[in-house]
This record gives sequence, structure tokens and C-alpha cells, in this order.
Amino acid sequence: MSNIVDPLVERIGARIRVERDRRRWTLAELAQESGVSRAMINRIERGESNPTAVVLGKLSAAFQLSVATLLDPDAGGDRVRRGDAGPQWLDPDTGYTRRQISGPGFPAEMAEIRLPAGAEVPYPAAAFAFHRQLIWVIEGHLTFREGESVHELDAGDTVELGPPAPCVFINSTDHACRYAVVLVRGDAP
Repeated sequence: MSNIVDPLVERIGARIRVERDRRRWTLAELAQESGVSRAMINRIERGESNPTAVVLGKLSAAFQLSVATLLDPDAGGDRVRRGDAGPQWLDPDTGYTRRQISGPGFPAEMAEIRLPAGAEVPYPAAAFAFHRQLIWVIEGHLTFREGESVHELDAGDTVELGPPAPCVFINSTDHACRYAVVLVRGDAP
């Protein structure tokens, strides 16, 4: 898992800075739009802090970009990705890992997630406002809270997200859960 550390954190920080500059936002403006402190954004942009899944969700919502876009901004255009060669990111708070399956030029984004036993990862509704998303559980059990709805999903089960709502991915079991997220840009349902 050596590819989870510094180079990816630096690329994430650089991508966030590029997106902020593209919008001509100050740190304070991005902080206001995202709900993430100026100090944290500054540390992330300098590559000094690995953002958590919660922080990435808030920043992606502010930019109206997918989390995958922030994590894998320039995969080099390779159409073939071998095994674990794709970018992997580790949430420092939960141990959640995210491996990007599709490249940035592909019209749908696909990521493989490993959610450790007992982990919980929330995302704000705004993170789902600009795309359609499907979750497919590959192994284990996932409790997926979508607004007021709770979906209990086992291996082979899928759920298509409805209208944007705050979501929480929960693994309340003693074993890791592995699932895929498929995202298509465009209006949410």
C-alpha cells in the first residue's frame, strides 16, 4: 500500500488548489462554500494533510465535482489499469480505502471501496447533486443511509441513489465490506 501515502496526498492538494484558482475563490470563500476550515484547506493544498472522506465529500460538493475527480485528476491516459496500480486513497480517520477503477476520461466513474469493520463514512447531500450513482456490494454487508431511508445490502445487492440527500455508508459487522460505486455525471434523479 505504499502508493497510498505522500504523492497522492500532494496531487489531491494540487487539484484542490487548481479548482479553487479556476473559480477565483479565496481560501475563505472555499471554506464558506464547503464548511471546511481555511486552515484545513491550506494544509491540504500544501500536501501537509491527507483529507478525510468527510472533508473530500464537502470539497467535492463545493466544487460540484466527484470525489473521484479530486482523487484521480490525471491518470496519465492509460486505458489499462493493472490490479492495484490504480490510485488508492486511505481515509486517515476510518481506514476506508478507495481505488479508482476508471480513468478520468471515461464517461462513467467507477471506484472500489473497502470499508473496515465498524467504520462509518458520511457525505453531504450536495455531494450527490450533480450526478447519478449506483452502489454495488461485492462482499460483506453494507448499511446505507440515504436521507431517512435505510438500505441493508449484502453481496450482489445494488441500490441506485434517489434525489440528493445526506448519505452514510456504515459497516456495522466484524468483517470488511467491499463495494463498487458507479457514477454518471448529469442531473441527479
